[in-house]
Amino acid sequence: MQTGLILLCLAYVLSQFFRAFLAVLSGVLQQDLGTGPDDLAFASSLWFLSFAAMQLPVGWALDRIGPRRTGSVLLLIGGGGGALLFAMATSSLHINIAMLLIGVGCSPVLMASYYIFAREYPPARFATLAALMLGVGSVGNLVASYPLALATEWIGWRASMVGLAVATGVVAVGLFFTVRDPAAVTSDEKGSVFGLLKMPVMWAILPLMFVNYAPAGAFRGLWIGPYLNDVFGLNTAQIGQATLVMGLAMIAGTLIYGPLDRILGTRKWVVFTGNIAAALMIFTLVALIDLNVFVSVALMAMIGIFGGSFPVMIAHGRSFFPAHLVGRGVTLMNLFGIGGVGVMQFASGRIHQTYAGGDAAAPYVAILLFFGLSLLMGALIYLFSRDSID
Repeated sequence: MQTGLILLCLAYVLSQFFRAFLAVLSGVLQQDLGTGPDDLAFASSLWFLSFAAMQLPVGWALDRIGPRRTGSVLLLIGGGGGALLFAMATSSLHINIAMLLIGVGCSPVLMASYYIFAREYPPARFATLAALMLGVGSVGNLVASYPLALATEWIGWRASMVGLAVATGVVAVGLFFTVRDPAAVTSDEKGSVFGLLKMPVMWAILPLMFVNYAPAGAFRGLWIGPYLNDVFGLNTAQIGQATLVMGLAMIAGTLIYGPLDRILGTRKWVVFTGNIAAALMIFTLVALIDLNVFVSVALMAMIGIFGGSFPVMIAHGRSFFPAHLVGRGVTLMNLFGIGGVGVMQFASGRIHQTYAGGDAAAPYVAILLFFGLSLLMGALIYLFSRDSID
């Protein structure tokens, strides 16, 4: 199982890469294919939306088939095939289809790990293990920054994507031979994901889950590149360095959040405090949008740190799920988390389109206000949630 978990972590490195690499390639893709920020926002939203749409069937498959076949087959066909299509793209349509396929391929990776943690390890360790997987796997976020910018300059973006397609295929095959499925749960109780949605305890958690990851995920995944280029004139290599800083901050935030529920004896107040702090950082960036590039990068890093409560929120929801619905429960949480990014990324593309053409900073002020207000509303609803600690 240890080898299988290591390969699942490598698969999650690839998943993190694929959700974030468009920010670095925005300039060369516009130059080679004519894809502007609005086009890439749509392509990015397709990754998140296809990823989210797969969570319900993935949850069913984890409970019924197990993580070994679920993870390996989807990653091979969707992730490897989609990356190869991206490498051969000659239009925005090809980019869109590729991102949709890659989203499908990446959809089971993290949840397969979380399913194993939930079934094979003590409940009190779930948030820490989940955060560790998220933090280590977020190395892909770093590879999709300055290293990708360098690879693009040295061998071109097409060759870089071919290499990633091959790496994805190798990892997928490795998963099939190394991951061990947990023993099946036998229960006379029936249930479905719709039953989980009927649980009142989830009604105050899911709205924040929907908006929690969007500010950091969407901005790091795309908007940081166009923003730094339009407002401060940064080139591809400089944008790569800035995304590296934000990526490191997101990893740090995830690892910091991981043990806090056990240390402080609460999940609710860890999550609430962190998300309110993230909203404050977003509003501060709005106020200082074109002041100084170093200030902007520092504030985006703080958004990345405070926006890392995703694994604690998963643990909060998981604590209320019956054992035979753990797979569908954690994927339901992930559907809201990743689906929220997809919906908000799509909306942010329309916002950018509305405000583009005037002041260079105006589209990004509007996008950040949209993210910040959504996060604040989600946090206020979350105040009514019931705390839990294992």
